Amino acid sequence: MRKISMKRIIVIAVVVLTAYFFIAKPFSSFDRPVLISFNDTLKVFKPTKFHESEEKLISTILSRYHYNKATFNDSLSNVVFERYLKTLDYNRNYFLQSDIKEFEKYRYAFGDYLVDGDLTAAYNIFNIFYRRFNERVEYGKKLLDKEMDFSTKEELDVERVDAPWPKDLQEANDLWRKKVKNDALGLLLTGKDWKGIVETLTKRYDNLKKTFYKFNDEDVFQIIMNSYTETVDPHSNYLSPQTSEQFKIDMSLSLEGIGAQLQQDDEYIKVLEIVPGGPAFKSNLLHKNDRIAAVAQGDKGEFVDVVGWRINDVVQLIRGAKGTVVRLQILLASEGTNASPKEIKLVRDKIKLEEQSAKQKIIEIKQDGKVARIGVITIPTFYSDFDGASHGEKDYKSTTADVEKLLDTLKRANVDGVVIDLRNDGGGALTEAIKLTGLFIKDGPVVQVKNSSGSVDVGDDENSSISYSGPLAVLINKFSASASEIFAGAIQDYGRGLILGDQSYGKGTVQNLIDLNKMLPSAKEKPGQLKLTIAKFYRVTGASTQHKGVSPDIRFPSYFDNSKDFGESSEPSALPWDQIKSAEFYKAGNFKPYLSELLNRHNARTKNNLEWQMLVDDVNDYKALREKKLISLNYETRKKEKEDAENKKFERENANRKAKGLKLLTKEEIKTAENTTKLDDTMLNECGHILADYIALSKK
Repeated sequence: MRKISMKRIIVIAVVVLTAYFFIAKPFSSFDRPVLISFNDTLKVFKPTKFHESEEKLISTILSRYHYNKATFNDSLSNVVFERYLKTLDYNRNYFLQSDIKEFEKYRYAFGDYLVDGDLTAAYNIFNIFYRRFNERVEYGKKLLDKEMDFSTKEELDVERVDAPWPKDLQEANDLWRKKVKNDALGLLLTGKDWKGIVETLTKRYDNLKKTFYKFNDEDVFQIIMNSYTETVDPHSNYLSPQTSEQFKIDMSLSLEGIGAQLQQDDEYIKVLEIVPGGPAFKSNLLHKNDRIAAVAQGDKGEFVDVVGWRINDVVQLIRGAKGTVVRLQILLASEGTNASPKEIKLVRDKIKLEEQSAKQKIIEIKQDGKVARIGVITIPTFYSDFDGASHGEKDYKSTTADVEKLLDTLKRANVDGVVIDLRNDGGGALTEAIKLTGLFIKDGPVVQVKNSSGSVDVGDDENSSISYSGPLAVLINKFSASASEIFAGAIQDYGRGLILGDQSYGKGTVQNLIDLNKMLPSAKEKPGQLKLTIAKFYRVTGASTQHKGVSPDIRFPSYFDNSKDFGESSEPSALPWDQIKSAEFYKAGNFKPYLSELLNRHNARTKNNLEWQMLVDDVNDYKALREKKLISLNYETRKKEKEDAENKKFERENANRKAKGLKLLTKEEIKTAENTTKLDDTMLNECGHILADYIALSKK
């Protein structure tokens, strides 16, 4: 095995250009599709000759340079076909059974068409979807001509991913009647009258149509390509030229505004990530997977309903000058399908890079009549100034350099132990994960990387010095991924520290971004970019972090403990878990003799802890909401559900205030988010208690 070389990980030889001129697989069993024509006046999307050339190039790259070297057969063609239909109509609200029957002729040839650069079938399917979409939206608008009866007892199935397609137009109409009724009921519960409901929903449905009217042939090509690439694995994606350019802009501007990265999610704009140090992060009012329903400017500006808008247009509304106010109506992910819009206010700001850097603090843990001083280092991401490093700057900014300084500060403060908080750290620079591990171990391997050729590179910590040798714990959650998993896994494998929290994300793959423009230099049109999976990560024991991630030594309550809900295992096309030969390494410690007693003490302590039990209650409520697939369309039922939720929030808030000796609030006061108290960081405090227990036990 070789030592790890970053060049080997992030560079693919540009022999792809010569591979582009390959002989396409001939069609012997299937007729070539013909672009169908329509009698209506709606736009007809068509592939260009350039799209066909670009698609052939992408197919060649996938088959030769993807980690799995994707080869298409009937089985994989069927999977691409199904994924494409799911991408277009995830909840089966648009296509009819007759449409699906008509598409069947493409099912087992779909992958062959794509490999050959023939996009006709894919565009035919999209054009039919486009017409069904317009039919449904127009029907939805007509339903608003008459005020609806919310006293009837009926329900809407909001999770139709595996439901049968509507068998005919009548069944589709009834499905959409319930869908529109649910939209209207949601607005009714916020206090809108029927006139206001009609006005809001008419604008919303018109916005949905406008979104699709802005679609062009390139947008459709991107949808088709991602259905294709993401069948091979979920992290291989095609970015159109426009998306690539917007990605660069987003990366440069993501440090301004409210500090939230957004993505399109059906009709809604959903929060993809919260940027550490930004207004959203500091407020704790906006979270990952929350959906944005409306945006308003300033303290008194009128809300603009943005359901159905394109993401770029919503981003323009949310962005603004530093110091200005933006108000959002959001649907909390924690409230599931029954969420009612909640108003929050954020002050836009420019996020300083320093605020995303690692930070330290000291918490005091009181137990058994003693006080343990625990140092906490929070790492939001694994960062490194690659330009500074390449120019030979001695003090270039990096995670490891910053953490080393923080450890020195904590040692001078005579802390009894240290917690590394990696919650919500999605990863970053692989080299930093290796170097950071080196601060806590003498030397040795940290990560193994297996390339598509089968060769294995080993990333070693070659520095024999140790920055901190005292008691250590690492706190992770489901959003800790990639480089975070490498660090946490190495600390666990070496027996250097306790791993606490939730099972991590499970992303054990490496991607490289390929500029297709370099491979089609003479093309008149500008191609996009391809993000390609080229390698897999493995722990020093040889176990992959793929799917399984890192399992904590003591597990905390989790909103996402079901692998089907979130994480790598929720992706059907994710590369499998496997194992390679263990690297040679020597353990630094062993926590196993202490785990049973640490777990007993943890359970006994949290059993009577008010905030911990509130956390458990929150988790259980969230899981119950996620399991709820049917939603009532009866006003009284929904009103009671909303009141019950508000009463529970009222009781819990005041219970928390009473325990802290704070003034109790009325229900109206608690409805305002700014009035509610933030729970202490219960998980971090408990992490400190467990580490303090270990310190006491190890002394005995």
